Amino acid sequence: MKHKILPLVLFVAVCLPFTSCDKGDDGLSDPVSVTVPIIKSKSEFRNSIAISSAQPTNSDGKIYVYGDLLFYIAQNSGIHIFDNQNPASPQNLSFIQLEGVNDISVKNDILYADNYMDLVVFDISDISNIQMVNVEEDMLPYYATYPNDVSFFQDNIYPTSEDEFIASFTTIQMERSDAENNPHIYQWETSIFLGNFDGAVSGNEVGVGGSYAKFQILNNALYTINDYSLLTFDITNYNAITQVSETWMNAWFGGELETTFIRKNFMFIGATNGMHIVSLEDVFNPVYTSSFLHATGCDPVVVEENTAYITVRGGNSCGAIEDQVNVIDVTDISSPIEYSTYFLSSPYGLGVKSDILYVCNDDGINVFNAENPNQIVLENTYDVNAKDVIPLSSHLIAVGENVIHQFNYTDNFGLELIGSVQF
Repeated sequence: MKHKILPLVLFVAVCLPFTSCDKGDDGLSDPVSVTVPIIKSKSEFRNSIAISSAQPTNSDGKIYVYGDLLFYIAQNSGIHIFDNQNPASPQNLSFIQLEGVNDISVKNDILYADNYMDLVVFDISDISNIQMVNVEEDMLPYYATYPNDVSFFQDNIYPTSEDEFIASFTTIQMERSDAENNPHIYQWETSIFLGNFDGAVSGNEVGVGGSYAKFQILNNALYTINDYSLLTFDITNYNAITQVSETWMNAWFGGELETTFIRKNFMFIGATNGMHIVSLEDVFNPVYTSSFLHATGCDPVVVEENTAYITVRGGNSCGAIEDQVNVIDVTDISSPIEYSTYFLSSPYGLGVKSDILYVCNDDGINVFNAENPNQIVLENTYDVNAKDVIPLSSHLIAVGENVIHQFNYTDNFGLELIGSVQF
């Protein structure tokens, strides 16, 4: 589970005034990790938005495909745009500097991106002359993600004006005795806080993200999630976007919503306590339909026909459940039932195409024969750095830590590397 802190407990400038800024001080006899916030100015990150020629990156990211364009969404850095007509040699075209970006979605050459709590809109119809056409300030929920494996945190540092906010957290090392004796440092306890794609898209359709996507578009509705609910925005006029509804998961029970996936007129939401299904029959008024629940774990979900696939990663920050892939029958959308479970260590993102399931884990990309959902069979494993995949009709794209791989499909559940882009 990702630990997050609401804007009550806030923020430090550089280092705590009572400790050294040297995080690797070998002189500490009994060091502990102290988490402190990083405060930023809204006006500064809004003024820093820029569009430039291709730029290098060293930030982990997500991938998104729109026609022949491949987007690498470098987390909290910006959006790298590639011409992917030749997957063996993608051409790095341009870069949108967007400090607070985590997700994008594209429809009809209009790109929607989050920028911390802002929704930013770009016209990419002329990729050599990208234009920012709208910024909807303070439209999106934003809370900084609390780091894993925290020992102590400080509670008396916070923004001093409406222009400031907690953008993220950092961790410093200090003596345990100093931390334990400081009245504003507390020992961390969790209890104190409570797109299937088939075929290339054209310029008049919607692109596709990986299994960790939080942005989705259906017709004129843009969807995103916060920890607890689904938010729906009307993008009929991208110059005047409005939030039109908020849908709560009836079976929430404390699980955090993490990923989204649209199949036909339903959205499948991966959460730390399971999979939630929402009807999009009325695109502007989604209706909670049902859930498949499990013990706490991190889990994106993808769907093909009447079968949903969920990777559940337990341990550490994600929960105590054993690592696994759940295969779920969603024929009766109101009552999902488990077909089978396959135990796989540390699974991450996944994708499915034509009854072939691709699952990323620490071993690489695992390729399953999923024709029989009651017993999926591991056919091949490819030792590559990969955390998520997008199985296109033409080929498969995988993203890892600072790398994009592209593969051709071959016989016998095989993959053949076309090329890689290393950042």
